[in-house]
Amino acid sequence: MKKIHLSVIWIWCGILALAMLWGGLHLYADRQTLPKGVRVGGISMGAMDKTAALRLLDEKLDALKQRPLILTDNDSSAQDIKLTLGDAGITYNASAFRNGVKALGSEHLWTRVQTRFTFEKEWSVTPSRQENALKAQLGTDWEEQRYGMPVNAVRQITPYDQVHYIPGRSVRRLDWPKLNVALDKALPKDLTASGEPVRVELPFRQLEPDITVDSLRGEGIERKIVQFSTSLGSSSEGRVYNVNSAASTVDGLILKPGDIFDYGQIIAKAERTQGFREAPVIVNGQLESGIGGGICQVSSTVYNAALRVGLDIIERRNHSLPVSYLPKGQDATFATGSINFRFKNNTGKHLLLRAAVQNRMLTVKFFGTFPSNVSYELESRTVRVLPIPEKKIRNGSFSPGFYQVLRQGREGYVVETYRIKKVDGKTVERTRISRDTYHAQQRIVAVPDESTSSEPQTREPQKRIIEDGIR
Repeated sequence: MKKIHLSVIWIWCGILALAMLWGGLHLYADRQTLPKGVRVGGISMGAMDKTAALRLLDEKLDALKQRPLILTDNDSSAQDIKLTLGDAGITYNASAFRNGVKALGSEHLWTRVQTRFTFEKEWSVTPSRQENALKAQLGTDWEEQRYGMPVNAVRQITPYDQVHYIPGRSVRRLDWPKLNVALDKALPKDLTASGEPVRVELPFRQLEPDITVDSLRGEGIERKIVQFSTSLGSSSEGRVYNVNSAASTVDGLILKPGDIFDYGQIIAKAERTQGFREAPVIVNGQLESGIGGGICQVSSTVYNAALRVGLDIIERRNHSLPVSYLPKGQDATFATGSINFRFKNNTGKHLLLRAAVQNRMLTVKFFGTFPSNVSYELESRTVRVLPIPEKKIRNGSFSPGFYQVLRQGREGYVVETYRIKKVDGKTVERTRISRDTYHAQQRIVAVPDESTSSEPQTREPQKRIIEDGIR
């Protein structure tokens, strides 16, 4: 009986001890305060009420968000940029501490006990940045307004045909990788810092223009390599205008290595931008009034310049009639849709074409790279003279033996042209570049009608080809 009584006593003692332990654990785990000695971002929060501690944390984080951020410019004339850390997309993360506080209130007793017992004494706050937030305020438009745009270098041809360069101008742009590093270094690492502004000096890089002196020099437009002129003589006002219109469209044209000069494109652009006026054109071998007369003087002058620097002529045809401003065999005609003039830039460098009319002279110049000891000459010779054909027109009102010359004819020519290459003044190559035919013009004579036939004379219509004009 004694033994049973002692057992009961020990059982009740055990129950009481467990109850006291259970109660003690509840008292320990259910505290609404943080453990002693806890610091968050350098701020002491030990033994603080959990809700009050979280409220204090939020206040400190909000204060950090509103802390001034001053971005200074090393240009003394430029104003500093004043923002807040929040404006720059900078926030501080204390999620680890918040999760720890949340675990202190877990519904599981053992979790609460274990969390409180192992609760860290030091908690950090970590800054994070949304880079796009700052870039939205200091983006491309802001940079262009504050620091301007790069200015391209310019190539100039002086009145004395010297090639000069005007340097471009680079501008400053924010160096974002360096700015990000500087910001990360300058940001407060805890909550204890005062409200003094965070200062960061803006780092810059130079934005170069698309076109620099070096890039222009690399094109190889070093000097004037050829010049050729033809006279406008007594050309009419309309013809002079047309030559000017085509020449000004050629002026300033740059051909890259391998590019094709296409005179048809030049004429199309000139007609679109400046137009052409009435002047004599060649229609099926006869001079008539038309629109654009004179444009072939430009193509012919360019042709001569191209020949004299050894360029590859892709397409070219002579006029049906000789021209007054060039020797036979050295002209280049044009007819919209049927006859074109084209050559290729085979110099390996860029070519700059200049063309202008001054004192009734059309002058074409090429600027580029060309050996100074190499030159080209042209030689044209007539290999055949074509007789003047005669056409008789019968007139019933004429007396027998009477006749009248309505149009004097002209002889035609077959002409061969050679290009002669010289190196150091000595001929090293002689190449025939063309064999041209200038058709003879009919001599038209009116004579008495001595035929007995009443049938009218007929002829097939001839296709209308307009040279040296557009219509």
